[in-house]
Amino acid sequence: MSATAIENCRYCLMCRHAAPVGHVMHDETVTPHGIALVAASVNRGLLDWNPSSVDVLYAEPDTGNCRAHCVTDQRLPAAIAAIRAAVCAEGLAPPSVYQIHERLARTGSAFGERLASSGAADVALFVGDEAHNLRPACVTSVYALLRAIRVEVAPIGIGASTGYMACSLGFPETARTQALACLEEIRAAGARKVLVLAPVDLFAFRKLYPERLDITWPPDIELVDLATFLAAQLAKGTLRLCPGSGDATYIDPTHAVRTPERFGPVRELCDAALGQPPRELFWRRDRAHPVGSTALQFSRPDIAEALTRARLEDARRTGASTLLCEDPGTLHHLERYASEYGLTIHGLFNTLATLTRA
Repeated sequence: MSATAIENCRYCLMCRHAAPVGHVMHDETVTPHGIALVAASVNRGLLDWNPSSVDVLYAEPDTGNCRAHCVTDQRLPAAIAAIRAAVCAEGLAPPSVYQIHERLARTGSAFGERLASSGAADVALFVGDEAHNLRPACVTSVYALLRAIRVEVAPIGIGASTGYMACSLGFPETARTQALACLEEIRAAGARKVLVLAPVDLFAFRKLYPERLDITWPPDIELVDLATFLAAQLAKGTLRLCPGSGDATYIDPTHAVRTPERFGPVRELCDAALGQPPRELFWRRDRAHPVGSTALQFSRPDIAEALTRARLEDARRTGASTLLCEDPGTLHHLERYASEYGLTIHGLFNTLATLTRA
C-alpha cells in the first residue's frame, strides 16, 4: 500500500491547493507530491535517508488534507507513516522522535500521565490525553453539560493516547499496544455507547485502527462524536441554553477534514452559543487547515508553529476578536500565540456550559 501511494502521488498535484504545509512554508519540497517524490527517490536508490531527507519525511502533518482532496483516495499519510516506521527502525529518525516515543511508551501519553479508570456505565466518555493534560477545564465543562441532560458517563481513557501519535511518528507496535489498551478499558467499563471528545480520537477509532493497525472497533459498541451528540440533544430540547448573544469566529479543529460529518452539528452548537451563526475562516470545513497539534510539534516544531500562526492570521482577517473551537489540542496551540494577534480563545464546550439552564 505504501509503495503504491508514493508512486501515485509523486507527480500528482490534485491536492496541492489544499495542502497546509506547502501554504505556510512556501516550499514545494514539503507539499504532498514533494514528500512523495523524495520517498520515491529513496526507493529508487537516487537518495539516501539523511538528516535533510528525513526532515522532509517528517514534514507531513498526518491530518488527512491530501486524502480529503484526492478523487482516487490515495492513503498518502498512512504510506508516509509506514516509511517513518522503517526509518525509525534503522535509527535514522530525528532524536526528538525517539525522545517522545520513550515518553509515549512509558506513560501512555505525549503530554503527561495516564490515569486508571474506574466505574461502569452504559455510556462512557473517552477523555484522551490532550483534554486531560492540556485543557482540563474543557473536561469539567463536558461533565457539566452531560449532567444537565442527565446522562451519566464513566470516564475512560483519562490521559491516554489512542495510538495515533505513536503511529504517526513511526512506531506502529507501540501504537497497537496503546490501541488495544484503550479497547480493553472500554470493554471493562461495560459501555454500550462511547462518546469521543476530540476529533483526533474519533479518527483513530474509526479509520486509523482498521487501516493502519489491523484493529477493528467492537461492533456492539456505538461510537458517537460528543459535539454531534450534544447538537442532537439541543435539537430535541433536552439540552437547554440561555439565549446566546455574541460575535465570534469558529475554527474547524485539526483533523476536521477527517470527520466531515461534524461540520453541521458543531456549527449548530456555535449558533446556540452566540445567538447567530459564527464568522467563518477561509480555510474551513473540507478545506480546513490544522494547527500544530500533531506529531509536527515534536518532529518539526517550526512547521507546527507556522501552521498555528497561519490559522490565527486567517481568523484575524474575519474581523472578530474571539475564536471558538471545541478541540482541546487545537485550543492549546491557538492560545500559545493568540495574544500576539489580538485574539481571545474560548472553548466551545466551556461556553455552552455557562449557558446551560435547567
